[in-house]
Amino acid sequence: MRSIIAALGIVALSIVAIAQSSMVRIPKTFDDQAIATLEVPLAVKTASPVQTPSKLYYSASVAPIYKSYPIYRPDKEPPGYIEWLKQQEPQIVFDASALKGQADWIQAGELVFDQPIAYTPLDADSMKQDVRNRRWYDQTEVPVVKDGTLPFLKYVIREKGKVEIGSFSCGSCHTRVMPDGTVIKGAQGNFPFDRAFAWNLRNALVRQIPGDPLTQARIGEKVLYAAPWIQGDENVDQLSLEEIAARHEAIPPGVMARHGTSPLSPTKVPDLIGVRDRRYLDATGLVRHREIDDLMRYAALNQGADFSARYGSFIPAALFAPGQTASFQPTRYSDEQLYALALYVYSLQPPKNPNRFDSQTARGQKIFEREGCAGCHTPPLYTNNKLTLAKGFTPTSENLTRLDILPISVGTDPNLALKTRRGTGYYKVPSLKGVWYRGPFEHNGSVANLEDWFDPSRLRDDYVPTGFRGAGVKARAVKGHEFGLSLSAEDKRALIAFLKTL
Repeated sequence: MRSIIAALGIVALSIVAIAQSSMVRIPKTFDDQAIATLEVPLAVKTASPVQTPSKLYYSASVAPIYKSYPIYRPDKEPPGYIEWLKQQEPQIVFDASALKGQADWIQAGELVFDQPIAYTPLDADSMKQDVRNRRWYDQTEVPVVKDGTLPFLKYVIREKGKVEIGSFSCGSCHTRVMPDGTVIKGAQGNFPFDRAFAWNLRNALVRQIPGDPLTQARIGEKVLYAAPWIQGDENVDQLSLEEIAARHEAIPPGVMARHGTSPLSPTKVPDLIGVRDRRYLDATGLVRHREIDDLMRYAALNQGADFSARYGSFIPAALFAPGQTASFQPTRYSDEQLYALALYVYSLQPPKNPNRFDSQTARGQKIFEREGCAGCHTPPLYTNNKLTLAKGFTPTSENLTRLDILPISVGTDPNLALKTRRGTGYYKVPSLKGVWYRGPFEHNGSVANLEDWFDPSRLRDDYVPTGFRGAGVKARAVKGHEFGLSLSAEDKRALIAFLKTL
């Protein structure tokens, strides 16, 4: 009997050892069945995206993760820095086989988070006007860290002697420089993407592309934003280069015309801190978040894969490379890289909150409860993780059954949800956690801060939005979500004080 027990003990220990050695399960990112149910149908159901097949996705080669180096504002760059960079050997810094425990995976995930996916030689004339040009910083108001570094872009050495500017990493969008020069990684970013794009249009970046610059700019706008199934979809072929630049320049930091939205209906940059608890991703709730696998898929799609998606008969990548949509994404992340990235994003923690709970915030909490705010912004997540209806949209009975919908509309501007490539007909109920370090607010960032959000004058047509206004717009109403607007000044101050403690 003792020998049997001993044998069972050895077997059990062996099972534990095997389990520990295979503890990390790397999900398959592009699983066709999971991808097919990942996205919420668009408001125009027949245009709902059909993503590229997994076989085609996995035919792309995996991009190595190279060591990157900080970019300094010109007056802060160490003497001889660029020459030193040219002497550095290329270093691949992500090796999944060397990762042992979760801490290793999370640390590796930060490398993926900061890894650029687009590269421009530093010697290119257009880029000399940017990261090493003080006028670029002053005119676009690019924030820098206390030590003078630019956290949104990186220098990368992929070939010795060749310094490249790497852009469009996850961190390019989801890094925030605070007023004191500190950095919050994963937060609603404040790199002025659209202002920088406008600068580039006016300062010859497009002119570096072979062909007519205006034609190339128009094609780029179509690839990023066209939604031809929508009645009245804009004809960018009527726009001049200056008109294209002007509408991007009008978009403030913290808001961006990301692909699938529109310069006329941009979206605020989402805060990734706490995303593990969010059930829908994007302001319009486009992507369902059921498990870590879905966050991996979301990252893959938004870093290039969804340009090859089919929206009815429309394929964005076909505009850029007719007949060559498969080659539009020449490289991809590995599943291991995406898993590490997702673990890192899940691990993000909010910065220390300087706002303390006191008698005023206690009063604000009672007002929050009394006014029924918790119905949508339910503690402890301060969101009920549901979708609300865009004004004028009626969901199908199928969606009412399949999705977690609160069948009401708060009356905010419906254009992002109804007239863009990401338009589902819904807006997700946002979490109020971390509002003290975020902004601008509303799905398109129309107001700069909470005080402006609770200002009833925003409902008037002569209101001047303190966030996104739109090119050529002097004043417009910021309608909808009237909850709290009728509170007394004292109650508003208390409520805002409470919200800033979350």
